[in-house]
Amino acid sequence: MAYPGHPGAGGGYYQGGDGQIDADELQRCLTQSGIAGSYKPFNLETCRLMISMLDRDMSGTLGFNEFKELWAVLNGWRQHFMQVDSDRSGAVDSQELQKALTAMGFRLSPQAINGIVKRYSTRGKISFDDYIACCVKLRALTDSFRRRDAAQQGMVNFQYDDFIQCIMSI
Repeated sequence: MAYPGHPGAGGGYYQGGDGQIDADELQRCLTQSGIAGSYKPFNLETCRLMISMLDRDMSGTLGFNEFKELWAVLNGWRQHFMQVDSDRSGAVDSQELQKALTAMGFRLSPQAINGIVKRYSTRGKISFDDYIACCVKLRALTDSFRRRDAAQQGMVNFQYDDFIQCIMSI
C-alpha cells in the first residue's frame, strides 16, 4: 500500500508529498486501497476520528508510523467485522456487535450496547463505516479513561473542562 510522501511510494494513491496524511487524503487512500472490501467507503468524519485516535502530536495529520499503526488496527477491526457479518450484508446487528466487542476485550452492559446500537445503527443494523467509527470512539474513550484510572478501580473523577477536552478530542 502506497503512503503519500513516503520514499518509494511512487505517487501512491494521491499526491501529498509532505509526509503527512490528513482526513481527506486518508479517505481517498482507504477507499482506493479496498480495505473496506465490498462495503461502502469511509465517510470523512470516520477518517477524522481515526486520525484523532493516533495523532500524538496533535497536528491533525498522521505521519508514516502513525499510518502504519492505523492500518494494522483497521485490519484487525475488519477481521472482527467480517467474522460477525456472516451473511456479508455489510452490516451487523446488536448481537453481532456485542460478540465483536467482547472478542476485542470490551466488557459492556446490555444498556451500553443498546446505546451504541441506537447511536450507530440504521434500522437496527450497523454498517462497516459506522462500526469503525464506533470502535475508534470506544478505543479512544477507554484509553482516556484508563489514563485517569491509575488505581484501576473502574471509576474516575473529571473536572468539567477536562471532560469536554476528552470528549471533543475524539
